[in-house]
Amino acid sequence: MINGELKIPSGIFLYEIDQSFGPNIIADYYLSDEKVTPEVLKEFADKHCKKDLCDATTSRDEVRFYSSEINAESIGLKNLYLGFIINEDEDLVALKSHFEKIEEDILQNYTKDKKKMQLIIKNNLNSFLSLLEKLENPKLIKETINEKTKKMLDEGKLQEARELINLGEKIPDKLSQEIKLASEYYENMVFKKAKKSYLKAADYAEQIQETEIVEFLRKRAENVANIPDLLKTLEALNKAIKKGLDDVEYKKENVYERVKPLIEKNINLSNSLEDDALAAILGDLNKHCARAAKLADQLNNLNKEIINLLKKL
Repeated sequence: MINGELKIPSGIFLYEIDQSFGPNIIADYYLSDEKVTPEVLKEFADKHCKKDLCDATTSRDEVRFYSSEINAESIGLKNLYLGFIINEDEDLVALKSHFEKIEEDILQNYTKDKKKMQLIIKNNLNSFLSLLEKLENPKLIKETINEKTKKMLDEGKLQEARELINLGEKIPDKLSQEIKLASEYYENMVFKKAKKSYLKAADYAEQIQETEIVEFLRKRAENVANIPDLLKTLEALNKAIKKGLDDVEYKKENVYERVKPLIEKNINLSNSLEDDALAAILGDLNKHCARAAKLADQLNNLNKEIINLLKKL
């Protein structure tokens, strides 16, 4: 779903999937009564482990749950996942740039102490909330600038304080306007201009020393720039799958086995681009191809046995 407006996730949960006992929550934090349930975790476990998906989504009523596999090899862990509770109409693609940053922070500070992990994910979600509020409200950025200038004055940095005060009169509003413009370009799928506006907004943020906003907007620009290539790849894979399955009519061997890797790659990509409808179709197609491949293999073995028996007649 292409939507430039970002909203704060209402929950975050870190969990592992044990091969014997299934999913297990390590730490979670919620801003509402909506929580991740054992049923949702079980569904994610099936999608991540049985279907080998890196990203997975599922919905309950008007609430959507998103889960992503964390590459935790650097800390010697496997089967570690981070999940979020987001609005049904939320733009998941837009949020991913910050989700990745939260994953990095988790890896850098990971500990077996569950209370400490609880605090880490809580701080990350609250920090994200603060960031989004700043992006939406220039007054909050101006307040931050006032706090910085007071500190500079206390430290005797008069010239730096003066420069920041001058920037604070214009830059926050320019930053806000540029982000709105970038969001409009993004919603209209004009990704090249959206990237340019996000980078321009990042430059504004850098002038007023808003480091976290700078990182967020630059990562956002990078992700937006990748979308056209991802869409082209998605289209190319769909064509390759259709072409591969055309061979079914000519009864070519191993057609189902040959097309399965393409389908699985496209499922991951459609999940990444948040095309739930396509992901569902591909999931069914993958399931039927797997069954057809097994039946084709059985039929092939039967044919061989029949030929051997005929030779003995």
